[in-house]
Amino acid sequence: MSIAHRVRVEDVTVLSDDWYVLKKTTFSFRRSDGSWQRQSRETYDRGNGATILLYDPKRRTVILTRQFRYPAFVNGHDDLLIEAPAGLLDNAEPEIRIRAETEEETGFRVRDVRPIFDAFMSPGSVTERLHFFVGQYEPGDRTSSGGGNEAEGEDIAVLEVGIDEALSMIGSGAIRDGKTIMLLQYAALHLFPQTAQNGEIVAC
Repeated sequence: MSIAHRVRVEDVTVLSDDWYVLKKTTFSFRRSDGSWQRQSRETYDRGNGATILLYDPKRRTVILTRQFRYPAFVNGHDDLLIEAPAGLLDNAEPEIRIRAETEEETGFRVRDVRPIFDAFMSPGSVTERLHFFVGQYEPGDRTSSGGGNEAEGEDIAVLEVGIDEALSMIGSGAIRDGKTIMLLQYAALHLFPQTAQNGEIVAC
């Protein structure tokens, strides 16, 4: 259902165009009772992105990364952040971009890529829509050490973790990244025949 007729943009001011684009927009929104309400919001536009969970159904393992994230650090996370491989699309198709990003970060050449859903991760302020993928891997698919792009400040470690351990890491707080939690929960429901969670067996 389109709501374009309920939004009247009145003014847009660019506040920052350094790393990505921060805008302040004044607009009127037609409320459910038919009245128009003037509002002001800031939006951070960094483009859309993609993320993937590599999984090995035979060995019941997944591939994750560990890297420094300043926004998480400044908000009290005094550790590296454990995540699924991800990156911005930079105007490329999501599947093409996630293949390249995965190889750059992890060294794994992805054989099959399957889209599962897309989601707005922080719709109150960030415009990004994230495309989620899963793909099977085998140890022999790793063609390099990965590590990310040093010129962009990346210093990425690659982790191979059992699915049961990865799920327990969510409960312990070792994994706090939203996209990674969503992918691991999807894996528990759909990718592994039986997954232990908190001592219980969940049939998928």
